[in-house]
Amino acid sequence: MNRFGNPDRNRAVAVWLFATAALVFLMVVVGGVTRLTGSGLSITEWKPIMGAIPPLNDAQWAQAFDKYKQIPQYAQVNAGMTLGEFQGIFWWEWLHRLIGRLIGLVFGLPLVVFLLCRAAPPRSVFRQWAMPDRLIWRCVVLLALGGLQGLIGWWMVSSGLSERVSVAPERLATHLGLAFVLFAGLIWTGLEAWNGEDHGRPPSGWARGATLLVCLVFLQCLLGALVAGGHAGLVYTDWPLMNGAVLPPADWSLGVGAFLHDQALTQFNHRLVAYGLLIAVSIYAFQAWRWRVAEGMGAGAFILAGVVWMQALLGIVTLIHAVPLWLGVLHQAGAAVVLAAATANLWVVLRAQPRIFISGPRSMGR
Repeated sequence: MNRFGNPDRNRAVAVWLFATAALVFLMVVVGGVTRLTGSGLSITEWKPIMGAIPPLNDAQWAQAFDKYKQIPQYAQVNAGMTLGEFQGIFWWEWLHRLIGRLIGLVFGLPLVVFLLCRAAPPRSVFRQWAMPDRLIWRCVVLLALGGLQGLIGWWMVSSGLSERVSVAPERLATHLGLAFVLFAGLIWTGLEAWNGEDHGRPPSGWARGATLLVCLVFLQCLLGALVAGGHAGLVYTDWPLMNGAVLPPADWSLGVGAFLHDQALTQFNHRLVAYGLLIAVSIYAFQAWRWRVAEGMGAGAFILAGVVWMQALLGIVTLIHAVPLWLGVLHQAGAAVVLAAATANLWVVLRAQPRIFISGPRSMGR
């Protein structure tokens, strides 16, 4: 609603932001397929503009295949691959990059339109599409982060073109982490555009708790990326122990790098934070039900707890089946869903109006 009535709210802007978030979610899913099929290194060049055009004839396909044959992944993993098999992995990486370009257009062009509408006369029909003042800098930051994501994507791919047969795990974690920052930022800003500015009075304890949960979810996403980048989900596929031990021997000769590259340690850390997150979100949801602090907070807490538990169970099933493609992709998509729920929950908490109790317990932190 922004028919000259509430200049702080624009639901057209909100729909645009949510649509862009949906595209980012799609890119995360396709990125998961790209990683699990070993397709990420099939395109060995970074051409932001001309790279949108795939090979169009036999000669161009042969040239692209010849370039792929020059990298270690072909020699050590895919030697003898046919052109048809190469095309199979090429199209996944090409689609992943195409969605990235599409996100740039879907976000960038409407942003210009919404900003130009601000220059329209106050009673003009175009004025209703003007972006609220307080959202401008947020959208500009999101646009800049989107551009940075493209650079980081190539930085990630380049790590697997000379000395490795896959991308560096820490670069994969950086790439996925920034995608999740963009995803959460789009959701948060979309909620702000849909509802307008509102200064609630959240109980301080609940605000801290909701913030902690967002941080734990994001950390768990990064640890999951390290597991994926190091192919650590393909080893120690028993649960709850790891090859019959709590923590199998780790290669500590790597020093601090063991936390990034050792398969046993990265999987152990991913499991450990998962347990901590399960405990924290369960306590949070129980307390939200018990104290009934503010309208809407209970629902948000229970939804978050539900998706976290579902994601944990999915992670166990994915692990014990040695990460089949469909389960691996579903688990990565689940991580995005959990982050969306945690982000929305924090947004609700920060806008909450505490209940006034006549008797009984008072809200946490008050």
